Amino acid sequence: MSIIDPRTGNPMTADPAASSNAPAGGERPSVTREEVVIELNAGNIQQVLEASMQVPVLMDCWAPWCEPCKNLMPVLEKLAVEYAGAFLLATLDVEANPEIAGQLGVRSVPDVKLISQGGLVDSFQGALPEKEVREWLNRYFPAPGDVPPSPEEQAEEALSAGDAAGAREIYQTLIGQYPEHYAYQIGLAKTLVAEGRGDDARSVLDNLPPEERDAAPARGVRASIEFSEQALSVEEIAALGDRTDSEAQYQRALRQVADSQYDAGLEALLALMKQDRAYNDDAARKTLLQVFDALGADHPLTVTYRRKLFALLY
Repeated sequence: MSIIDPRTGNPMTADPAASSNAPAGGERPSVTREEVVIELNAGNIQQVLEASMQVPVLMDCWAPWCEPCKNLMPVLEKLAVEYAGAFLLATLDVEANPEIAGQLGVRSVPDVKLISQGGLVDSFQGALPEKEVREWLNRYFPAPGDVPPSPEEQAEEALSAGDAAGAREIYQTLIGQYPEHYAYQIGLAKTLVAEGRGDDARSVLDNLPPEERDAAPARGVRASIEFSEQALSVEEIAALGDRTDSEAQYQRALRQVADSQYDAGLEALLALMKQDRAYNDDAARKTLLQVFDALGADHPLTVTYRRKLFALLY
């Protein structure tokens, strides 16, 4: 069944609900912005609600004076096109349509509501970053194929590839758009550590709210700063030559951790614990715990090496 365009009363050129018409492999037919984005008002709200009987409608309630709304709307429009008609995006200017906003129960903006079969399915408030909007949408719609990486993923890929400056620029842009999404500030601090700017990274972390400043992600970046400051330089490591004493082993492991070679560094620290538990007041074990903090409790390496450490101790 074709979906009726609430703006014109005509069938839409693409049928988002007709999954049987989708190409093999689950790909959806491409659509244009004009096909999937509707400006909601008193003249078409009833048609939009009727359209929700055939295809879900995502209502973006916004206001012209709302800066977060201006950041969120292009993200929603981009995703509406990317999801190729799996849902319609209906934008509502609450200032121009206060009665509709009141009927929808909008108390603050941005307020995004998912409507299906004429009823409210779910909603979220605030300008969520693109990655979180995708995660929210994926509760209800299959993710489109060949999804382009989100800005967060692009930043992490750049950092992994050694392009700390590129990752920093992405996080700085995201912070400008979402100043209260503190994960981006922590991401920025990570890039500064990678650039050898430990003091700048500390400054970013120190300016976080207390609950964010003391949480595991920020503590992990602080640990990374300490690793970078404590570790010998690459030249100093090379000067150790073939030394196999505990100090040399520890310094090599610390350099590996500072260079984000966590797997090798953790393995070396564990080996040092087995060989010389008393070295430098149990430094290998204490550093292992710092690395766990830096990686986070759910990181696969943390899970693996915490288990190995427990087996060694008990």
